Amino acid sequence: MDLFRSEPVAQPLAARMRPASLDEYVGQQHLLARGKPLREALEQGALHSMIFWGPPGVGKTTLARLLAQFCDAHFETVSAVLAGVKEIRQAVEVAKQQAAQYGRRTILFVDEVHRFNKSQQDAFLPYVEDGTLIFIGATTENPSFELNNALLSRARVYVLKSLDEEALRRLVQRALTEERGLGKRNLSLSDEAFSMLLAAADGDGRRMLNFLENASDLAEDGGEIGAELLQSLLGDTRRRFDKGGEAFYDQISALHKSIRGSNPDAALYWFARMLDGGCDPLYLARRVVRMASEDIGNADPRALSLCLSAWDVQERLGSPEGELAVAQAITYLACAPKSNAVYMGFKAALREAAEHGSLEVPLHLRNAPTKLMKQLGYGEEYRYAHDEPGAYAAGEDYFPEDLEPRQYYQPVPRGLELKIGEKLRQLAELDRNSPRQRRKP
Repeated sequence: MDLFRSEPVAQPLAARMRPASLDEYVGQQHLLARGKPLREALEQGALHSMIFWGPPGVGKTTLARLLAQFCDAHFETVSAVLAGVKEIRQAVEVAKQQAAQYGRRTILFVDEVHRFNKSQQDAFLPYVEDGTLIFIGATTENPSFELNNALLSRARVYVLKSLDEEALRRLVQRALTEERGLGKRNLSLSDEAFSMLLAAADGDGRRMLNFLENASDLAEDGGEIGAELLQSLLGDTRRRFDKGGEAFYDQISALHKSIRGSNPDAALYWFARMLDGGCDPLYLARRVVRMASEDIGNADPRALSLCLSAWDVQERLGSPEGELAVAQAITYLACAPKSNAVYMGFKAALREAAEHGSLEVPLHLRNAPTKLMKQLGYGEEYRYAHDEPGAYAAGEDYFPEDLEPRQYYQPVPRGLELKIGEKLRQLAELDRNSPRQRRKP
C-alpha cells in the first residue's frame, strides 16, 4: 500500500451541479427570461460592466461564468477577501494579452466586492473606462452604501433574488437524477423531507445542495431520504440573518413600519423573524423604545413607559420572559394612536439650531446666582409663570432676540395630543390678546 498515494478529492455537490448553460440556470427569471433586460443585452451582444447584488447562494458567481461563456469572453476572477491591488493589476495584464493575442474580451469577476476599500475600487476605473476589461462585481451588501459612486456610475446594478420553491425543487430534482450529481445512487426524497430542506435552505441554493449531500452520505443507495434523517442532520437551522447586513436592516425596517402602520400581527411576525434569526433581544428592546417616541409620542405617553418596562424585563429575566414583554410593548405601540409631532418638531429645532449658530440667551432668561450677574441685568424683568393668571405669562418671549418665535411642535388630532393641541391653541389666543414683549440687550 502506497501511503503517499491519495485519491482525487471529489468536488462538493453544489460545485458539480453548476449549470453548463443559461438554459440550465435556475432562478432570476426577472433578469434572464426572454425579453428581460439582462437577456436582451446578452442576445444583442451588449455586454457591459455590472454589479450582482443579492443574498448568498442565489447564483451570482455561476451567472458571471455563464455570461463569459455565452459571450465567448475570457473569465478572470478575484476575491476581495484575499486579493489586493497587485492581483487587480495581474488580471489587467491578462486582459491585455487576451485582447492582443486572441481578440477576446475579458470579464473580471470580483466576489465580495464590497470588501475592497476606496483605493482598491478606484483601481478598476481606468480599465473599465477604456474597455480593457468588463467588470462584474458580486455583493451581498447594498451597493449604494458599500461601493464608490465612480464605480457605480460605470456599472449597472442587477438585483438577484432568493430562490423560490419552484427553483429549489428543480435544483434538488436535477441533483438526485443527473449523473454528475447523485443520479448513480438512485436516491429519493420524501415530500416532508423536501419541505424541511426548503425551510432550512431559506432561498439559498448552495445551502440546499450542501444539506442534500450531507443527508445522502447517511442514506443507503436506492433508499429514501426521509424526515427523521433530515431532522437529526439539520437540528436548529437558523434563517438568513446577517447582523449589520442588508437583511438585518430590511427586517428592522419592516418591524418599524408595521408598528407605524398599526398592524400588530405583521409587527409580531417581523419581531419573531428577527429573534428566529438570532438577533439580540436587547437590541430590539432598544429600538422599540425609539419607536415609542418617534411614532406615538404624546398621543399616548404611556407607550414610552411600557417600552422601558419591557426593556427592563428583558434585561432582568432574559429569555423567554423578556421577549414576551417586548412583544406586549410591540402590540401596544401598533394599536396606540400615532403621532410623529415630537419627532418632526425636534428635527426642525435641530435644523434651525445648526443654521442660526450661537445666538445669545436673552438677559431676562438667564439665571443670576451672583451679585455681578444681577448688576449686568441677568434675570431682569423675568416673569415667573406661577405668579401669572392661569400660571401662564401671556405674550412672553422665550426665543433669542434675533430669532422670531415659531412653532416646531404641532400636535396631531389623535389621542392625548388632541387635548394638548386644544391647550396650545388657547394659550396662543391669550398671546394674541396680550402685548408682545420683546427685550433688546
